[in-house]
Amino acid sequence: MTVAKHGKSYLEARQRYDREHLYQPAEAIALVKELKRSKFDESVELHVRTGLNVRHADEQLRGTIALPHGLGKNVKVAVFAQGDKAREAEEAGADVVGADDLARRIEDGFTDFDVAIATPDLMPVVGRLGRILGPSGKMPNPKVGTVTMDVARAVQESKAGKVEYRTDRTAIVHMVIGKSSFDEQRLLENYAAVVEELVRAKPSAAKGRYIHSITLTSTMGPGIKVDATRTRDILGEAPVAA
Repeated sequence: MTVAKHGKSYLEARQRYDREHLYQPAEAIALVKELKRSKFDESVELHVRTGLNVRHADEQLRGTIALPHGLGKNVKVAVFAQGDKAREAEEAGADVVGADDLARRIEDGFTDFDVAIATPDLMPVVGRLGRILGPSGKMPNPKVGTVTMDVARAVQESKAGKVEYRTDRTAIVHMVIGKSSFDEQRLLENYAAVVEELVRAKPSAAKGRYIHSITLTSTMGPGIKVDATRTRDILGEAPVAA
């Protein structure tokens, strides 16, 4: 079994900070920006390991949040709708709208969109796409507002930066909270919004320690460990110059 090797710049970046230290959120964000290695505008990622037992239905964690400063990218939205609802979706700015024709495109390999929205009457059509949309987290779901008759509002919210969060099979939540080109204040506000939402959405059946660890990183950079006990009043440590 071959172990992947990191490049020289990645290894150099890892020497510029304490890999075992738990940084305060503002410090971690500053480090992520400082250790950015690529010329392109890298995403800033948040990874939260929870103590949930995701095999139990009452310990599932899933929802949506509108980030204060969005994701810093053009969110592509696909909508399953027909008739008046299809026109509403188009007018709201949906990138692609369809019904059976859109389902066939996806079955043929079309996945160039970030969010899928559907009206309830078209869920039988969307249902057969579960094996494609499910693993990528794009399957419309009424619990997160992507199965709705108010398609215009759903499209507008997705375009504005509303994102879905959920635990994976190992009880970790993976999210993008912005771009490395964002200033530290905007990244800190997005970070605070996500952490506060995860705390608010803690399943009532959860037992023991809820948030075990938090890591911040850029797309190509090393992971920075964040003090997971700092879940409230995070903005109080924001840089004065931000």
